[in-house]
Amino acid sequence: MTQRLRIALAQMNPHEGALRSNAAKIRALRAEAAAGGADLLVTPEFSIAGYPPEDLVLKPAFYDMCVAEIEALAAETADGGPGVILGGPWKDSGKLYNAAFLLDGGKIVARRAKHELPNYGVFDDKRVFDAGPAPGPVVFRGTRIGLMICEDWWFPAVSETLVESGAELLLAINGSPFEVDKSEARIDLAVSRVVETGLPFVFLNQNCGQDELVFDGASFVLNADRKLAVRLPSFTEMLAITDWVRDGEGWRCTPQELARPLGHEAQIYAAMTLGLRDYVEKNGFPGIVLGLSGGIDSALSAAVAADALGPDRVRAVMLPSPYTSAESLEDAAECARLLGIRYESVNIGPAMEAFGAMLAPAFGNRPPDITEENIQSRIRGVTLMAMSNKFGDMLLTTGNKSEMSTGYATIYGDMCGGYSVLKDVYKTDVFAVCRWRNDNMPHDARGPRGPVMPDRVITKPPSAELKPDQKDQDTLPPYDVLDALLMGLVEEERGVDEMVAKGFDRALVLRVWRMLDRAEYKRRQAPPGVKIGRRAFGRDRRYPITNGFTGLIA
Repeated sequence: MTQRLRIALAQMNPHEGALRSNAAKIRALRAEAAAGGADLLVTPEFSIAGYPPEDLVLKPAFYDMCVAEIEALAAETADGGPGVILGGPWKDSGKLYNAAFLLDGGKIVARRAKHELPNYGVFDDKRVFDAGPAPGPVVFRGTRIGLMICEDWWFPAVSETLVESGAELLLAINGSPFEVDKSEARIDLAVSRVVETGLPFVFLNQNCGQDELVFDGASFVLNADRKLAVRLPSFTEMLAITDWVRDGEGWRCTPQELARPLGHEAQIYAAMTLGLRDYVEKNGFPGIVLGLSGGIDSALSAAVAADALGPDRVRAVMLPSPYTSAESLEDAAECARLLGIRYESVNIGPAMEAFGAMLAPAFGNRPPDITEENIQSRIRGVTLMAMSNKFGDMLLTTGNKSEMSTGYATIYGDMCGGYSVLKDVYKTDVFAVCRWRNDNMPHDARGPRGPVMPDRVITKPPSAELKPDQKDQDTLPPYDVLDALLMGLVEEERGVDEMVAKGFDRALVLRVWRMLDRAEYKRRQAPPGVKIGRRAFGRDRRYPITNGFTGLIA
């Protein structure tokens, strides 16, 4: 009976749908694991293709190519090196499963199908997969491993079935999306599984950005005594070798130095950076272009872009109008200088005059109003899209969640873009994250050390500068009040009466409710953006555009 086992945990960054590339990465990881003396390499959920595969997995050609790559990797294990656990699709008796495969000795030794299929929030597993039967352990070189796939370990039934079937340790491969402060919740839940089964537990997660979702790694191992033996860093692709010893009480992982968990602002920043980097690089864009207004949202977006891609791949454009303040001009230029990014200015005044003259016959004697403000924003959107088309850079939009919630954004104007890093970040968090970045250097940042935006960008009152002396709070409540209210209405799905009971003014609650409701059509046309919290617009929160529910009377 095996008394020692060395398991290599691959906190891997797959490229969705790039099957040969992913197989090559698994092959390289196996070679690295072999060099480290590992017996077994473990990769994340659906690692051959990337998770979530969505409707890709329904294509017969895609499925056939997945199988071919898995079988090729299986054949290579005939060399006597490490076995491999990987994730991919499996068809059996007319059903399609999200499966885990154990490869060893030149063949596929075992397959296990995901039993619990998530169908909430960002997950649509039931749309494309069938639920597998409750799994039994897989046997690897004399050890009975309780192999689970992501959602399987969030409920006790699967792990209880595995321990009753003779499993000696629990191992879960995951595509578990990031949410701020979620890492500790995972550990707490894993402790429950350990207490229930008396077995050590391995959580392995992928580390990547995939469209709106970010997967933060943060893999860990709990021994049967419920103590952390291994905790890998968040937002870091890596291979970790873990040593296991079987004693009279079962398997135990030798403790390693634990990675320190990230704080709230650091998590948000890391998620935005990884999400943008993978979106730009995996989609083949040479870089990004963004409007740099001298305000806090564009400054933070520019900082994330520089840290994600490097300053040389970021093009910032100031688009001044007659209403742009001297402070904004100075702050935008200084922000670009601190970041070391390309910077230029394109005056939109002539375009404003041209639109004014063109529309004068149609508008007649009607006084200027929000129409002219939106025209300015749309001129900027057209200009930035022209820069994107001319140079091939992706346009990064800069609106935050507070604005997107209330509709304080111009459709086809400042909402133009291919991606947004602030889409799920409330304004109060924007302020906090800016202060954090000025004081800290992220571990994988490609941008400069030190402050990356002037203090005045953070401290001055936010303004769209579309008319004289405009301030955001001419239209919106103070952001600390607004964000607290939105947390209740959006993240917690509370009703009007509940928010009033929490101390908010009823008229204000109703006003914000209406703004939130009426802006749904705008959000439906917004670019994708990084999911940060529990209820991101788009993937999580899916509301009808035509909606007669007012919160009080249907």
